[in-house]
Amino acid sequence: MSSLSSTSRLLMGNWKMNGSLASNQALVNALLQGLGSTGSHQIVLCAPYVYLAQLQSLLADTPVQWGAQDVSVHESGAYTGEVSAAMLKDMGCQWVLVGHSERRQYFGETDALIAQKVQQVLQHQMRPVLCIGETQAQHDAGQTEQVLAHQLKAVLALGAAQLSSLVIAYEPVWAIGSGRSASPQYAQQVHEFIRQQLQQAGCQDIPLLYGGSVNGANASDLFAQPAIDGALVGGASLKADEFLRIVAA
Repeated sequence: MSSLSSTSRLLMGNWKMNGSLASNQALVNALLQGLGSTGSHQIVLCAPYVYLAQLQSLLADTPVQWGAQDVSVHESGAYTGEVSAAMLKDMGCQWVLVGHSERRQYFGETDALIAQKVQQVLQHQMRPVLCIGETQAQHDAGQTEQVLAHQLKAVLALGAAQLSSLVIAYEPVWAIGSGRSASPQYAQQVHEFIRQQLQQAGCQDIPLLYGGSVNGANASDLFAQPAIDGALVGGASLKADEFLRIVAA
């Protein structure tokens, strides 16, 4: 069982490298107007670093929280362009995406490096959202479980005592931004496997999110699966009406 109730969902929007001061304000205003009360759900928006201060201001005194899309593995020092966990914490950040497939694919992030980033986030009392998922080739070769187990291994080695605030987002790489979502049944099957891995490590209460072309049309069927605790939403989180449909689901 996860730490979320059967009626509570964690819904995260990942804006990726999108946004502007004007469009961000319009989007957040529309979301807040449409949301009213989030009820028992947790809503989190993850923006590029340069817009985190804007989100901090726009979301102050609202039920919606905000987070970063990445973090440095370093505490401080001569690492031009990097942003440390301490800096994010100093800003009031509560959530950090770690190990997104785009970081793995385009920036060569390894499982060991990602585990170090998770540890940085945890040490600064924020919640890491570990992204895992298989590529199309791995999926077609029947290697999904093997790949996910390997991606989880270095993080689970940190120990259950450290991982109580961890969240895991399963995002099949072949579904991200493709408009092709995993079927609810397939997502359920994979989430059950992930849950088994977590239980073996003593981390059975970690929430599991699904990500990969989540939209207003498929969200309800995905959320009907008992092993899915919420969603990490990409492109649809940039459209207020679509994200609100997902929340309503």
